[in-house]
Amino acid sequence: MTEIEIGRAKRARRAYSFDEVAIVPSRRTRDPQEVSTDWQIDAYRFSIPVLAAPMDSVMSPATAIALGQMGGLGVLNLEGLWTRYEDPTALLAEIAELDGSDSTARFQEIYAEPIKAELITDRLRQIRDAGVTVAGALSPQRTKEFAKTVVDAGVDMFVIRGTTVSAEHVSGQCEPLNLKEFIYELDVPVIVGGCATYQAALHLMRTGAAGVLVGFGGGAAHTTRTVLGVSVPMASAVADVAAARRDYLDESGGRYVHVIADGSIGKSGDLAKAIACGADAVMVGSPFARANDAPGHGAHWGTEATHTTLPRGQRVAFERVGTFEEILYGPSHVADGTMNLIGALKRSMATTGYTDLKEFQRIELVLEG
Repeated sequence: MTEIEIGRAKRARRAYSFDEVAIVPSRRTRDPQEVSTDWQIDAYRFSIPVLAAPMDSVMSPATAIALGQMGGLGVLNLEGLWTRYEDPTALLAEIAELDGSDSTARFQEIYAEPIKAELITDRLRQIRDAGVTVAGALSPQRTKEFAKTVVDAGVDMFVIRGTTVSAEHVSGQCEPLNLKEFIYELDVPVIVGGCATYQAALHLMRTGAAGVLVGFGGGAAHTTRTVLGVSVPMASAVADVAAARRDYLDESGGRYVHVIADGSIGKSGDLAKAIACGADAVMVGSPFARANDAPGHGAHWGTEATHTTLPRGQRVAFERVGTFEEILYGPSHVADGTMNLIGALKRSMATTGYTDLKEFQRIELVLEG
């Protein structure tokens, strides 16, 4: 790929966000009723390619159950309020009312409460008892500490999610998590990320992960680019990781690792573009924060906002537009792509003549502007 000279000592390649690409219609169209949005990861099949991000603003045990019943996968944050407090509902209401200027300090106070293993067990069993697929997320730093608790509680899908997760973390302070060894010894499929480059994704795939998260998490609520200067536009990141999936498929003799876009999925068009760039599914945060029944009451934040020494996120407020079900399936009362995400995805696929997600990954894209 052609590199651009930034200055005499540095070159860089051009990368693109979802806003900068568009889907090209093909010679054929279909009826949206003929389109399938089914996808499968390991032994688990879902009717929509949507995972809810493990963020306290959108995922509680109740909303994880509701999303599972609607055909998606809710991922509970196992380092969040639901595993620190018996009943965090009053704290969630307080956070929704915080003034932006004092929210960071208050976050640090609230999330200083220790994580309790027994609450991890209780929350995951609550989801399991509802009969839906159970998924929980830990950061790489906490995975060793709580992995046995999570597995013993009966989790179906283990998510290891951080701003950037590598297969080769080097530390002089403590023994790093050996992802390959950890995943090999685990009896449940693991989704791991984020990553944003071909090489990083290829290394994560070689650990045995069932899925790889593309992006830095946090989405609309994170400030990683401002604080760390780290960012890769999502259209290019997803396409690069999809290339790693293709090459790993050949390298491994047929092992398919699922690519999940995690970040910058704010509206239905972003969902369609993520699949078009090569994602198998998307991890969604901010669209669900707009739900009337979201636990954050319209406020939205990620784990990055609660860091004790270097917060890389903030609380943002959204106008609530409808229920979880309306945001996923409609009917939509607005024309801005924040509701009926699945209806819009199906119509986009039908408009371009494709009947399933694998086919839609091959659609032509153009650059805008």
